[in-house]
Order: sequence, then structure tokens, then C-alpha cells
Amino acid sequence: MTNDKGQNMKLKHLTITFLTFCVAAFSGMKTASAGSFSVIADGLYNAGGLSFGPDGNLYITEAGIGGNGACVPPGSGQGDSLCYGKSGAVTKIDNGKTERILTGLPSLALPDGTGAGGPRDIKFDATGKPYVLIGYAANPAFRDRNLGYTDLGKIIAPDFNTNSWTSVADLANYELANNPDGSDVSSNPLGFVIDGNNLVAVDAGANTLLRVNTVGGNLQAITSFPQDILTNPVFPPSNSRSNEPSQVGSQGEVVRSQFATQPVPSGVAKGADGAYYVSQFTGFPFAEGEAKIYRVGADGKPTVFADGFTQLTDLEFDSEGNLYALQYANESAWKGNFDGSVIKIATDGTRTTLLSGNGLESPSALTIGADGAVYVTNRSDRPGVGQVLRIENTQSVPEPDSILGALAIGAFGVGWLHKKKAANFRQRESWRSSQEFQTNPAFFKDWDSLSLKP
Repeated sequence: MTNDKGQNMKLKHLTITFLTFCVAAFSGMKTASAGSFSVIADGLYNAGGLSFGPDGNLYITEAGIGGNGACVPPGSGQGDSLCYGKSGAVTKIDNGKTERILTGLPSLALPDGTGAGGPRDIKFDATGKPYVLIGYAANPAFRDRNLGYTDLGKIIAPDFNTNSWTSVADLANYELANNPDGSDVSSNPLGFVIDGNNLVAVDAGANTLLRVNTVGGNLQAITSFPQDILTNPVFPPSNSRSNEPSQVGSQGEVVRSQFATQPVPSGVAKGADGAYYVSQFTGFPFAEGEAKIYRVGADGKPTVFADGFTQLTDLEFDSEGNLYALQYANESAWKGNFDGSVIKIATDGTRTTLLSGNGLESPSALTIGADGAVYVTNRSDRPGVGQVLRIENTQSVPEPDSILGALAIGAFGVGWLHKKKAANFRQRESWRSSQEFQTNPAFFKDWDSLSLKP
């Protein structure tokens, strides 16, 4: 087995830069796609997390498209740089109307606006106060050095009335100063949950679950997640095209019988038992059927609750204790198929697929509404085409052969690997002529300056 530290560092960075969420067919699991959905928002820019506010409206984060500011190298050190802009936003859906209520948030992205690090999740505490988590997806050592002061890699408390915010906690700097998993230093916070007076977040780059109180004090790691050892993994073909050259291994690399891969926690939810449940994205080569759901109890030790998934991006419990898991794609994304799935895990362990494919493509996050419907950010890895779906039929047929993994529970920049610059150029020109551009050109100022010509 080849498992030197330098190679692990390279592969971890690669995963951080392109959190290419993927999904596989479960072992012994039949597809049951009985759910139907409606599109309740469209035209989002790298849509991230979503949450209902105290006013009953749905709020969504948009990671933006980066901009023409300073740049940092991607996590793997290969491929295009990630460049800074203030194109991140928070959007509200109110009675069917979509409105950006917080703009100018930090964003970091590839030249074509994909692979974005920026606003990734939003939650409201018991008093109705909002918090927004900002992703980063690069080495935190470059953040202040290259970009100057920015809130990338932090949790912030926004004021929607004044279009302003204050910093609550710097998760990227915590990784830089402490490096809890003892591996290479990387940070990409993707999701969080509010637990009383604490904010509990997953940092996919740091492979760590973190806790900080709502006023920013006592930031600490709860646990880190272990590497996985893959047996006879499948790698992308050596002649594959990729924005990350290091994702395409040499022939010598693809014959490894065992391969160490990063855990990459991607989302977190709190169960009725008081434990945190953490979804696993899994690192390169994004093996199908290898993603797990971890349970982190009071002892801080992660144990496997369920397995057999592929590239999970988010988790959420409903009021009856059922756990919903979101898969970014039904097979490794480098294969080019981005059909995703929403899977319900009942309290007795029965698994049900509510929706698989049929318009569900590269989803990023989900939440459960008071109406019992499941709301999902769809096409989340592309600027200008992101959606919010409302899955209306959640009473799908149980899957008789589904297998729940060993009992235990635990608690995303998303990359698009196969974009063509010519297509991006045509899409940009389409956006420029749109009504939204004409009425709000300031939001697109960073995008307009990017070099996207074929």
C-alpha cells in the first residue's frame, strides 16, 4: 500500500478544492423514486445551505462566483487559482418571491465561477437571530496573506436590515493554529447546527467537528474523523479531463490495491438522543458506496451509524426522528452523471429513497419544512442555474433490502469537473441580457470581469 504523508497531503488538498459530491447505488438496496417536486426558486449562484426563519420564510446561501480580486492557489496546488470577490449572498423566498437580502459577502471561486467557497449555510437560533457560515476551500495560511482581511472560513452574524454583519468565530484560523487531525493544514467549513448557545460546525478541510458559543467564545474541536482505507479503489482514467490535473493519476497510481482517503465531514444534525450526526463526503477518488453517517456522542468519539452511501452532503432530522440524507450524485462524479438522491432513514432503520434523479442533480443541502416537505438546493455547483426544490411526496415505498450499518451516528465549495469555457461564455452572455442583470448589475460586477471567453 502506498501511503506516504506527502501523497496524503496532496490528496486531502485536492478534495478540499473540489468537494465533488458523488453517490453510489447501495449494496442490496433497490431504487424507489416515488417523490414529486416543484421548483420554488431558480437562477441561484452556487446555492448552499437553506433554513426556515422565524418569519416562516425560507433563506438560502449563495456562495457566489468569486471575482477579479487577489487569488490563492487551489488546495492541491495544481489547476487554476481561486480568486476573490464580494459576490456571495443570502436569498429569501417570501410568498413565492425570491429576493437577495444580504449581498457583498466574501466569495472565492475558479475563473469560470465554479468551485466556489463563500456563504455555505444559514441557521436561526431560538431568538430568531441568524448565523451564516462562510466556506473557504484553500490553505488558511494564504487567506490573510494573499487576500487581506476577509470573513472566508468564519461564522458571521448578519443584520439583514443594514446589509452588514459581524464576525463570530474564525474556523479557518483555528485549523491553522491547532490542526486537530494532525494532517496537512486545510479549511473548508461546510455546515453547522445550533445547539442551545453553541454553534456546532463541520470543517471538511480540517476533517473536524467544532464547537463555539454564539458570542464567539470557547472555540474548540469536538473530534476529528479517521482516514478510510479503500480496497481496490476505482480511479479516473489516466486520460480524463479535469480542472484538477492531480485528480487524474498515472497508470502506476491506479493499480493500488489499498489507498488511504480523507474522511471529509460535510454536514451535521443533532439527534433526539443529544448526539451529533455527521455526513461523510469521502475524499479522492470519491469511491462509490464508501460514505458513512457518523454518530458523535458525549464522549466525543465518532462511531458509524449507517454506511453504504456515496458522497453525502447533508443530513436533517424531522419531528418524528427520521433522518434524511442527501447524496450529490448516484455514482462517482468524475463519470459525468450528477443525478442525486434523497434517502430517508426511519427510526427502525428502514431506508427509503424519496427522489433519485429525474431532475435532482448535484444537490447540496436540505431542510424539512413545517409542512413536512423536504426542501433541497439543486444544481448547487453551478452559477446562475441553482434551484430550490420542494419534494412534496415523502411517503415513498420502503426498500425491502436496505441495510442499516453498525449503530452509531455523526455529523462542502463544490466543484464542477467538466465545464467548458465556451459554454460558460455563452451562459454569461445570456445572464448579461437577463432582466435580473439589467435591474441589478452591481451584483454581477465581479462576474463580468472574469475571463471566460472560449
